[in-house]
Amino acid sequence: MGKIILKEYQVYNEVEMISLYKSVHWSLYVENPGKLKESYDHSLFKLAAYQDDQLVGMIRVVGDGVSIIFIQDLLVHPEFQRRGIGTNLMKAVLEKYKTVRQKALMTDDMPGQRVFYRSVGLVPIQETKGICFVKYTT
Repeated sequence: MGKIILKEYQVYNEVEMISLYKSVHWSLYVENPGKLKESYDHSLFKLAAYQDDQLVGMIRVVGDGVSIIFIQDLLVHPEFQRRGIGTNLMKAVLEKYKTVRQKALMTDDMPGQRVFYRSVGLVPIQETKGICFVKYTT
């Protein structure tokens, strides 16, 4: 088994991207590959984790990179989870944008999610002086 390498994701590859999203059952992305590509094209920063030539993890950031970033996607192929890949992707993004005042992420409210994101220094918005509002479009 080769070493995990993190590198900026610069050339979108639909086959590997759809495979990664399918592996974690993110069906909304898989059902519309054109929108997935467009979202990557408009992202501020994308960082990928590779083992040999296989894409095994990805983090995607949107925002202005100065006053706010929003971590839109963080995913690790299930066969590669619990090896520190997600942690390393998050830490790399948080380091890159360490001077940005607001770093936001929205995810499912599950115990494992809470533990993981706390472990990398994020806290639920209820523990801050802020409030979050959201409107989903289906």
